[in-house]
Amino acid sequence: MTAPAPLIQLQDLQKSYFNDGMETPVLHDVNLTIDKGEFVAIMGPSGSGKSTLMHILGFLDRPTEGKYVFRGRPTEKMDQDTLARIRATSVSFVFQAFNLLPRTSVLENVTLPLLYHPSIPASERKKRALRAIETVGLTDRATYLSHQLSGGQKQRVAIARSLVTEPDVIFADEPTGNLDSRSGMQVMEALQALNDDGRTIILVTHEATTAEHASRIITIHDGRITGDKRDFRRRVAKDGAALK
Repeated sequence: MTAPAPLIQLQDLQKSYFNDGMETPVLHDVNLTIDKGEFVAIMGPSGSGKSTLMHILGFLDRPTEGKYVFRGRPTEKMDQDTLARIRATSVSFVFQAFNLLPRTSVLENVTLPLLYHPSIPASERKKRALRAIETVGLTDRATYLSHQLSGGQKQRVAIARSLVTEPDVIFADEPTGNLDSRSGMQVMEALQALNDDGRTIILVTHEATTAEHASRIITIHDGRITGDKRDFRRRVAKDGAALK
């Protein structure tokens, strides 16, 4: 039986930005494979290239050189319509700033991505949104306006919004950066629960305590991957729980 292709494969990936004829290299010779169901933290200091890498993985940017294969398909020749469809159906984002509409209800915020989904009918949107809200434990806040929520609750709404399209991978960019330690812990527990349920999570952070929630930590410095550490204890605990 043929093993499934990795979710993500990068080969000799490089990224530079060009301004007034000047080249600024950001990523250098990045080689990386991520399988479906992994919880990966990409960790590094400010300016290390971790956010640029996440933007490329999430189809918000393109590499300058190298290969990016997603679900077995090379991405370098994908047209804009194909990329837009992938962004609408296969990947979702959770950002540090929440990016919620302030005077709109939790339910309406979570429903928003479904308005751009090419195959989910209007009759299914509310059901999906309510399921996602329940997943992050905010059913009793579904009718609240987002400005009535705490910071931790806002980020959990953002997580619900990210999973409502049932994407292949959820990207979280510094998701605890604007939160106190207690709210940050609740957000990370929500992401862990999603991963335990089979979701692929790719987290970008500069905080070691946040990265430690992942089962794999990739460190990046000056645009190069400098470490790739797997936490086999968390993997064994997760697999053992699944067998019960």
